[in-house]
Amino acid sequence: MSTSTKFIIHEDWTVVILGFLIIGISLFIFLPEVPIFKWTNGTDLINNVFEIKNLQTIGLQFIYFLLIGIIGTFLVGKSVRNFILAFPIIYFLTLIALILSGNTKIKALNLEAVIFSLIIGLIIGNLFKLPEWFRSALSTELFVKIGLVLLGSSVIFSDILKAGSLGLIQALVVVLSVWYFAFWLCRKLKIDDELTLMISSAVSICGVSAAIATSGAIKGDSKKLSYVISIVLVTAIPMMIFMPMIAKYFNFPEEVTGAWLGGSIDTSGAVVASGTLVGETALKISTIVKFSQNVLLGIAAFAISVYWTYTHNKSGEALESKPSLYVIWERFPKFVIGFIGASIVFSFFITPETRETVKESLKNIQGLWFALAFTSIGLETNFKDLLQNNSKKPLITFLIAQLFNIIITLIIAFLLFSK
Repeated sequence: MSTSTKFIIHEDWTVVILGFLIIGISLFIFLPEVPIFKWTNGTDLINNVFEIKNLQTIGLQFIYFLLIGIIGTFLVGKSVRNFILAFPIIYFLTLIALILSGNTKIKALNLEAVIFSLIIGLIIGNLFKLPEWFRSALSTELFVKIGLVLLGSSVIFSDILKAGSLGLIQALVVVLSVWYFAFWLCRKLKIDDELTLMISSAVSICGVSAAIATSGAIKGDSKKLSYVISIVLVTAIPMMIFMPMIAKYFNFPEEVTGAWLGGSIDTSGAVVASGTLVGETALKISTIVKFSQNVLLGIAAFAISVYWTYTHNKSGEALESKPSLYVIWERFPKFVIGFIGASIVFSFFITPETRETVKESLKNIQGLWFALAFTSIGLETNFKDLLQNNSKKPLITFLIAQLFNIIITLIIAFLLFSK
């Protein structure tokens, strides 16, 4: 036991190391293929998803993730043996979630893999009593934070400039106004600080990714995170369907509609789906506006990290006086540095051609880390506790904040994008 403790590295630094290890492997050594999970009927499922070459790709991906996970488990000082025994089960359950979410009818509803991962984890975790060694091997935080570091590789500064000044202006105004409104409303309804920050970020910035990043920044409760994400994903479905219908009924200009959809719908998939329903111009502008909001995620995560460490530090030094810069640095979530570092590397040191080559593979890897994390959250969460410990206040707050988001975004869209 004493020998393993010599190698312990803080989890946040571990995920930065692993994130850049994955990026380095993808750029210089080996680019993992993206498995096919898309299917419409039973024939598609057998011929595409369960085709031998695709199963080999999935198997290779399993070995790749297992090895990265073993390195991470070793570095943070957890039991490598328990991880090796538990990971195949977590991966298999996540694989089921990916196959379910790959169905074209389910994709049309914008039900993402993470929601199936969470549901499957909850079902298994509540039907069976999981042994303690298995529960201790669940590496939820590690999986989430690796995904977040990799998320930085998709935030490219040149794309922000291409998005145009109007998209950036709208993103800034919407994010700031909606975030503060949601924060104020949560405080009025006496919702706890963790849920307040998760809800405020999710409703104002970019839904699932913002909630995950905020939870990581404040070391939030994973059960609260799963609750917020469930609300985000369920709310996105009616918005995706009805907002284009409202825009068509009132004959909004396509540019305005695109800016409205991109600024108010919380998930990127739902934005693309709703923009497609309206037209090519709406799709283009909605994507630009949504991307402009996504870009603010790194800045928001940094700001929330500083705020949280400054206001929630319970150390003796903090109680005597305001925390010093050293205390803030000590408590600051280092994975945010990994996120920003990945963004800088891909913005200024990687050619556009190389970015295009690795983009799809890195996005797939990032998505799978998130899916594995939500399978783990489900497995370690008691379903009764999830329902009982969460009053209706967070749901009501989210819906009111979302309504405010829809109204304020429409006003700004008309001011900036109507000709």
